[in-house]
Amino acid sequence: MVYEKIVEIISDKMDIDKEDIAMDSTFESLKIDSLDMVEIVMDIEEEFDVSVEDAENLKTVADLVAFIDNNK
Repeated sequence: MVYEKIVEIISDKMDIDKEDIAMDSTFESLKIDSLDMVEIVMDIEEEFDVSVEDAENLKTVADLVAFIDNNK
């Protein structure tokens, strides 16, 4: 559920096909820059009711899923 929702948020924000976003996708490989990442993190914080203080340490979709799973 967490993974699917994160994929949905990234897909909607970045106009990327959901099929092109894998657990091991890096944000760099998805062409997500720091400004895009701020917007994605804001949506994720709202969706999952968490606070992401250290987004620069999140490099992959899997990192983000693990962060949400550990902080819900």
